[in-house]
Amino acid sequence: MENNFCIIMAGGIGSRFWPMSKSTMPKQFLDILGTGRTFIQMTFDRFKHICPVENIYVVTSVAYKELVMEQLPELDEHQVLLEPLRRNTAPCVAYASYKIKTINPKANIIVAPSDHLIVKGDDFVKEINKGIDYAKNNQVLVTLGITPSRPETGYGYIQIDGQADYKDYENLYKVKTFTEKPNKDMAEVFVSSGEFFWNSGIFIWSLDTILNAFETHLEDVSSLFKKGEKLYGTDDEVHFISKTYSECQNISLDYGIMEKADNVYVLCADFGWSDLGTWGSLYENSDKDEHKNSISGGEVFTYQTQNCIVNLPKDKLVVLQGLDGYIVVESDNTLLICKKEDEQQIRQFVSDVKMVKGDQFV
Repeated sequence: MENNFCIIMAGGIGSRFWPMSKSTMPKQFLDILGTGRTFIQMTFDRFKHICPVENIYVVTSVAYKELVMEQLPELDEHQVLLEPLRRNTAPCVAYASYKIKTINPKANIIVAPSDHLIVKGDDFVKEINKGIDYAKNNQVLVTLGITPSRPETGYGYIQIDGQADYKDYENLYKVKTFTEKPNKDMAEVFVSSGEFFWNSGIFIWSLDTILNAFETHLEDVSSLFKKGEKLYGTDDEVHFISKTYSECQNISLDYGIMEKADNVYVLCADFGWSDLGTWGSLYENSDKDEHKNSISGGEVFTYQTQNCIVNLPKDKLVVLQGLDGYIVVESDNTLLICKKEDEQQIRQFVSDVKMVKGDQFV
């Protein structure tokens, strides 16, 4: 266990959860589920069962340093890696990986987003440990695949290509293809085929394997962060990272490495996962009344209203009539009313509001 490290990615702004999630308080720092723990705190709690606390690193924006330290007081400052610019997931993982190399060259690494829901915690830990066992003994890149329960168009999909021959791991497969967010018809074909699994965005590998993958598939990113090997953990790290991010390309780990590498495997499981990236996914994972409405906060009276998700301040009284399949959310004097089926447009709404009203509402 002492060789197990976790990289928690916490730099996103969660724009699809607007207006509750805003750039000053993104969704990973919110208790949207009303559990008493925010998403990033629940993520941290899960990985304490897999890694020593001192081996958990959070990569986030400079702007969110205080939020991380406030919500995760168990961390030392050196475990919070600050990104001066948003450059997607590949630079984020490269930064953390090269820093971990200076601490433990034998590290096994799990990479996970900070804002996912995991309902079956014990099953999750069991699958992660299986992935670590495979990755530390083989030069492989492992991702966790989720058995799809519906033809979801908001997730990426992984196609499997034959079972891996490793111990008794019947749910471990070679990866054939990755597909990002298919349309409805394609998603239905994927689910009915039985060959496709949702891409959870959770990865497992040894330090050597991921650094080799960067050198092979993202050599320019690798060479930038490799230059800082003698600077990580020193007073010069902040300046080096600032310069490196200004020169580094914006690219995802999926596109830059996972879709190109030929040593990618998927551990397929069902541990009650959702990326909770949208109001619709929150609706799917929420308790509902007899009219299939998910209602939280506020005093809400509904008439001829069904299949809606309603999230309001506790002091708000609202009457809804004649709505079917809508998102109704108010936060900080900003009100969103949108069809659930059109929620992918929320990012555009946010962009339009920002253009007209500036940053204060987004």
